[in-house]
Parts: sequence; C-alpha cells; structure tokens
Amino acid sequence: MHGNKQHLQKDFFLYNASKARSKTYINMREVSQRFRLPPSEYVIVPSTYEPHQEGEFILRVFSEKRNLSEGVESTISVDRPLPYTSHSDQEGEELQQFRNIFRQIAGDDMEISADELKNVLNTVVNKHKDLKTQGFTLESCRSMIALMDTDGSGRLNLQEFHHLWKKIKSWQKIFKHYDADQSGTINSYEMRNAVNDAGFHLNCQLYDIITMRYADRHMNIDFDSFICCFVRLEGMFRAFNAFDKDGDGIIKLNVLEWLQLTMYA
Repeated sequence: MHGNKQHLQKDFFLYNASKARSKTYINMREVSQRFRLPPSEYVIVPSTYEPHQEGEFILRVFSEKRNLSEGVESTISVDRPLPYTSHSDQEGEELQQFRNIFRQIAGDDMEISADELKNVLNTVVNKHKDLKTQGFTLESCRSMIALMDTDGSGRLNLQEFHHLWKKIKSWQKIFKHYDADQSGTINSYEMRNAVNDAGFHLNCQLYDIITMRYADRHMNIDFDSFICCFVRLEGMFRAFNAFDKDGDGIIKLNVLEWLQLTMYA
C-alpha cells in the first residue's frame, strides 16, 4: 500500500496485481489461507460471493511478529463548488428555453412553486431521450426549492432558478460520464465515483445508505434519483456547516434545531 490509507478506486485493482489470494473463490462459511509475504503495508479485501450483498464477518490475521491493522476509511468532507461556465451553443439555447418557459409559468410575480418547477424541469428533461427517468417528482422539486430558496419564500425567482439549473447541468454531465453503456442508469459502484466527482467525499457506511435509499432492486440508479441524492447531500452539508461555527466538524443541536435541519436540508 505504501502509505495509501484512502478508499481504493477501481483503477488501483486494474493496474496492481494481488500479492496473494485464496486458491479458490468459493461460497464457503470459512476461508483460510497461509501466505509468506515480505514486510510491507498490505490491504486485505474480504468480499461476499455475490455482489450487492451484506453480511457480518470475522477477519483474523495470525503473524509471527506484532502487526498493526486498521480499517480503510475515507474522511467525510465536501469540496467548494467551482464556478460554472458554459462551453457550447447548445447549453446557451437550452438556458434560453428555460428562461422562456420560466416567464410563461412564473407569471407576474416571476417566482415559481414546487408544482411549477416540476413542470419546467420535466419539459426540458423529456427532450433528453438518453436519460431514463419518469420525470422529477413533486417531492424532488420541493427539496430543490429548499436547497436554493435563499429568501425563505418557498418559491424560486429567476436568479435562484438559474443557479439550480447550473447545478443540475453539472450533475447531468457527471451522470452521463458514468452511464457509459447509455442505459439511462448507473450502478451502485459507479454512483460511488460519481458522488466523489461531484465533490462529496463519504465513507463506506454512507455509500451503503445511498445505495439502499436511491437504487432499485437491480442496484441501478436513474437520473431522478441521482439528482435527488445530490440535492439531499448538498442540503445536508450546507445545513451542517451553518451550525458548525468553529469548523471542527462537531455541532450541538437542540430539538428545534435538529428538526429544522432535517426538514429543510
């Protein structure tokens, strides 16, 4: 391992052969093996026989001399968002479409509700036949408004809506990158990398929760669920940071503050 204690990505295993492994990859209650390895740092990767399964296990390591071991875990953090820049005429045309639709739906007050946001987003998303989605749900749009509603009106003005659209476009780009087979979905492993690319750095427990919450029974995640997950993550990080005044990663909340955090994030 040479000092690398972070979660290992797929590329590591593609370009680094294992130093030792069980002779037969078999679905047995107990697997044991004896190896002779030179002193160094190693990572041991236990797994279930079938993918997407969970189970408790005991890993015992016997060595002739004292050894140190610890679980490989990632630090939970979020990157600051980079400024968004448009790079194509298509994006400019799409944004203009949004502005026109926004003006039509918003009316004289130039603000849209969750119902109206749903209509706007689904009108545009339906033009993307490569995205496998039944459209954004009303609950998804409420979460988006809670994330972007800076003035607390429960509605989005054009500026707030524009900021939301830039986020959706950047997340859509990540989704398409990992949807290599153009199935309109990404699997749970690709979701881990997509979350990381979006600037959210989580641990294994949180990735498991995301899979349980947003994946279907085949462990695939569609575009609507993908966006909902990112909206939720950004909202939770933003709410936490608002309470974390000294930046030590620890907050203390009373019942009212806790309920406000969970309901608005």
